[in-house]
Amino acid sequence: MAKPALILVGADKGGVGKTTVARTLLDYFTAHQVATRAFDTETPKGTLKRFHRDVSEIVDVTTVADQMRIIDTLSTTDASVTVVDVRAGLMSPTLHALRDIGFLEAVKKGQITFVVFHILGSSIASLNEIEETAPFTSDAEYFLVKNFINNTNFFEWDQATHTSYFKKLKDAVVINVPKLNEMAYEQVELASVPFLTFVSNKDPKGETANYSFVLRGYVRHWLGNVWAEYDRVKLLDLFDTTAEATPAPAPARVQAGSRS
Repeated sequence: MAKPALILVGADKGGVGKTTVARTLLDYFTAHQVATRAFDTETPKGTLKRFHRDVSEIVDVTTVADQMRIIDTLSTTDASVTVVDVRAGLMSPTLHALRDIGFLEAVKKGQITFVVFHILGSSIASLNEIEETAPFTSDAEYFLVKNFINNTNFFEWDQATHTSYFKKLKDAVVINVPKLNEMAYEQVELASVPFLTFVSNKDPKGETANYSFVLRGYVRHWLGNVWAEYDRVKLLDLFDTTAEATPAPAPARVQAGSRS
C-alpha cells in the first residue's frame, strides 16, 4: 500500500490566495494522473468545492468528526494525495490539532508524508506566522509560497527583517506563484471550473464552452509557470504513489485543438 500523503494549504492571514494555490495543485496532480482528493474547510458554502466538485468535500476542520473524516481515511482512500484547503485563521489551530492527535509523531516516524504550503502575505503578520508555524513543520516538507496576487514586494524593501525570519527555517523552500491577468482570473471565477478545464474550453458539464481565446491563453501561460515551479521543487517526488505518475504536457499544449 502506498504511503498516505497530506498537503495542508493555508495561512492564518486572509486574502493571500490560499484557494487559488490549492486549485493549481489539484490541476497539477490531475494532469499527472495522480489520484487526489480535497477537503474545503470554508464551511458551510465552500470555495474550492465550487471549482473542483468531483474531488472536494466541505468540512469543518475544527470539529473532531470532520478531523476523523480527513485523517482516519488517509490509508483507506483510493487517492494517493489528500489536499486540505485551510480557511483563514485556522492554520495554527489545525497544526495544533495535528500535534495533539499524534499525527505529527506519525510523520516523524515516516508513516505519513506531510507537506505544508504556507501562503504568505506582504505584511509582517505573515512573517510572524512563519515563526509560529516552525515548531510544527520540522518533519514536514515545508514550502513558503509567495502568491503575487497583488504584485506584492514581499518584504524585499526590508531585507534585514526578511532574512531574520527566513533564516529560522533553513529547510523551507520558496515557491513563487506569478500574478494572473485580472480579467482572465475573473473569467475563470465566473466559469466556476478548474483552470485546466478553462484552458481546455470546457464548461462545468464537460461540454465545449465559448471562453475567450485571449483569456484562455493568459491562463494557459500562467498555469505553465506555476507548474514549472512545482517541477522545480520536484513536488511529485515527495509522494509514494501506487502507480508511476505520467509526465504531463505543458498547459500550452493541453487540448490545443479546442481553441476554436
